[in-house]
Amino acid sequence: MGILDDARALTEGGPICNACLGRAFADRSYGLTNGERGRSLRVAAALEDDEEPEDVDPADCWVCEGLCERFDEWAERATATVDGGNGDEPVEFETYQVGTRAPPLVEENEALLREMAGLPEDAGEPFKSEFNREVGKRVGRLTDTAVDFQRPDVQFILDVESDTVETEVNSAFVYGRYRKLVRDIPQTEWPCRECDGSGRQGRQTCDRCGGSGYLYEDSVEGLSSPVVLDVMDGVESLFHGAGREDVDALMLGTGRPFVIEIKEPRRRDVDVERLEGDINAFADGKVEVEGLRLAEHDMVERVKSLDASKIYRAEVEFDADVSEATLSEAVEELTGATVEQYTPQRVDHRRANLTRTRHVYDATAERVDERHATVEVHGEGGLYIKELVSGDDGRTEPSLAGVLGVSAVVTALDVLAVEGEDEPFEREEFFR
Repeated sequence: MGILDDARALTEGGPICNACLGRAFADRSYGLTNGERGRSLRVAAALEDDEEPEDVDPADCWVCEGLCERFDEWAERATATVDGGNGDEPVEFETYQVGTRAPPLVEENEALLREMAGLPEDAGEPFKSEFNREVGKRVGRLTDTAVDFQRPDVQFILDVESDTVETEVNSAFVYGRYRKLVRDIPQTEWPCRECDGSGRQGRQTCDRCGGSGYLYEDSVEGLSSPVVLDVMDGVESLFHGAGREDVDALMLGTGRPFVIEIKEPRRRDVDVERLEGDINAFADGKVEVEGLRLAEHDMVERVKSLDASKIYRAEVEFDADVSEATLSEAVEELTGATVEQYTPQRVDHRRANLTRTRHVYDATAERVDERHATVEVHGEGGLYIKELVSGDDGRTEPSLAGVLGVSAVVTALDVLAVEGEDEPFEREEFFR
């Protein structure tokens, strides 16, 4: 049978609208909407039969039950969820996607239609695919935005059976690097373990945190994320860092990469230079951020999995006199060394007990006096610097203390650089 014979067979089972008729042949002709295709088939068949073509009111269609004339209505309903019509701020977005939950009855009707005409089950395209496309095209025109099938800013789910529109606003991301300029500030907020962050122990104020719910008053997250959350008008923020430094360590130099994720933002098109200034003013000299850029979702995983080497500066105190020559020989021995570190005592409550192998790329030292020195180490990511100096009661081999034969302890630690070792880290494809 030819396509016109198949079209005639489809119309014999009852009134069928042009869109449903054309949809059954979507894989056999191109360049038309299903409605246009159905109308063309109906006219061609009528001309061949020397009859007047007779259109069917979509409301009478037994397949879609009139749904194919409601594309405009559904598009308007979808856009109404983000246009601020309820007194809220409108949602800023550049990309969108439309998904449809088709009524089971319509899907059953489609299957029956193809069966009655002797067409394959997968002939044409499904109802929900047409609904996605036709409503989606109208949403794009109404909002002047572009469709994105990977990770759109906004996703509309049209539940046709329940007659509802579900709108999901995907997260926005801001990338940058931070410097931590004062000690005793953690990277992320640190809830108090004694009260599980509640600030209370029974009916009493928690003695450990003084009722704040946090072990530390400030954090890099707490000094940056709230500003971004406010500017982007989101509902929640998440802080993602490329590793973290010790609470008592400074983060200097080029800074540490981070991404702040804002969930359900109503604003995306923000001035990142102004945002940078706002964060730095809010942090009041405790933390500085720089190089802020609007980022894609993939940057989160890139930051969290960054295989970064780090450069540290440690102020070291010895319990016995150390000569300049002895110190120089010791750091020279550590340069290029492969270090085995069993989980340090200071973190074994939150780290698995195992031996890690890390490399020291370079080490230098400047002797301050017989009992003090400044040591700089360029090490592989994951190298514990305090233990590289102290030896951690033999858990780290080799160590500066072990090579020198004296006890050594880090009294102050600064991170000077965090850098990826492989391909360029900040590639343009990860930014908006």
